Amino acid sequence: MLVMARREGETILIGNDIEIVIAHIGRSRVKVGIRAPRETPVVAKEVKLVREENLAAAQPSGEVLRSLVKKFSPRR
Repeated sequence: MLVMARREGETILIGNDIEIVIAHIGRSRVKVGIRAPRETPVVAKEVKLVREENLAAAQPSGEVLRSLVKKFSPRR
């Protein structure tokens, strides 16, 4: 991990097309602006993790499916 000291208004370049701007420095937070091409997804890590957890939770397990099929299948 690269750690850099920056002041408010200063920038960091990543490659040729991604720019990180230190927009505001408060007492307990730093606001960061990101300029990147539209095709480059930019999301907070927490958002990505929550999305992955939600997708995993939405996938029914094999056992749940088997019990539902057994419950709703016509009896012979």
